Amino acid sequence: MQIRKLLSTILTIIGFAAFAPQAPAQSPLFSTLSPPQPHEAGKVEVIEFFWYGCPHCYALEPGINSWLKSKPADVVFKRVPTYNDSWAPMVTLYYTLEAMGLTEQYHQKVFDAIHRDHVNLNNAKKRDEWLKANGIDPAKYAEVEKSFSVVTNVNRAKQLTQAYKVDAVPRFFVNGRYWTSAEQAGGEDKVLLAVNQMIAFARKEKS
Repeated sequence: MQIRKLLSTILTIIGFAAFAPQAPAQSPLFSTLSPPQPHEAGKVEVIEFFWYGCPHCYALEPGINSWLKSKPADVVFKRVPTYNDSWAPMVTLYYTLEAMGLTEQYHQKVFDAIHRDHVNLNNAKKRDEWLKANGIDPAKYAEVEKSFSVVTNVNRAKQLTQAYKVDAVPRFFVNGRYWTSAEQAGGEDKVLLAVNQMIAFARKEKS
């Protein structure tokens, strides 16, 4: 009698296990962040940590722009300029252009200036010359650069860089949990494939 009860209990446990929700298997194209970070509710959030001076980030831009054109409606894409002390001027540049409503128009131009035209935008004088040549008033830029919103966003970028443990760029995160890079995915050509996989995994978790 006891053996029958034991067998019945074992079969019940097996049955529950078969129908219990299973966590997605780990993909070789991406890893899991621990601890996971908060993300935008109701959406699948994709964050790219980048640096304007990174040649790999620059090389990925055409692919990202193409991917954005067909991005699913439930996916929100955000860029975060990665912070460290030597990269701080480029973080400030990104958020100043954003505050001026110029990100969409000048994001690629900043990349081109650095990697194609070899302009040292870390140098304030060279940066101001570039701004003026591209139709941006350096005096207005200097005013916005010191604004509360820009300073707040720069500090936020520093916090996010630390919280997401970003030690190399470009790096992509989905819903604050899954992450990938060119090295993790096996090449720059596989990064967006990994991003799409992470999005699919995040959707499964939501459902």
